[in-house]
Amino acid sequence: MKEWWAVAAYVVIPGIDGSDEQHWQSVWEHRWGVSAVRISPASWSAPDLDDWVDAVQKAYDRARGQDSRVVLVAHSLGCWAASTWLTRNPSNPTAGAFLVAPPDPGGPGFPRQAAATFTGLSAQSLPCPALVVGSADDPYCAAEAAADFATRWDARWHLAGAYGHINSASGLGPWQQGRHLLDSLTEQ
Repeated sequence: MKEWWAVAAYVVIPGIDGSDEQHWQSVWEHRWGVSAVRISPASWSAPDLDDWVDAVQKAYDRARGQDSRVVLVAHSLGCWAASTWLTRNPSNPTAGAFLVAPPDPGGPGFPRQAAATFTGLSAQSLPCPALVVGSADDPYCAAEAAADFATRWDARWHLAGAYGHINSASGLGPWQQGRHLLDSLTEQ
């Protein structure tokens, strides 16, 4: 049996400015080694939706060349890039989408000026198994809104507890609970 980090190829889709070295996404990416491909949009700090979706496609193509099972691992604004890419490319085989702490484009904490092309997005049914993980005290999205996104994405919902934006500031390190949640998605 393969270990948790070797069940597929992973496309890592961080939020604005990427994930720093202490972020659980970066910790996992280092553990996955060559099985992980991080998106590389030109617009990290001033996100452009089409640029990010194109970056997901490029990372997906690289990951697909390594393994026939590709899992998207998205955080924050990356959840919207992942879901938009999935709805635009429903025939691309994707083993799953792990969507953590999606910000609410209609909420008061959304970075409207920095991520203007992401405003107005709405969750639509995804063509693959998906799991949305939220926090009880995320400043960018109320738990109820994240649960609603999960419903509209036809995804499973998991409230992880009170971890803020589930990022480096949350102090999760390798985030063991998240690894178990990802396992529950990839073992389906």
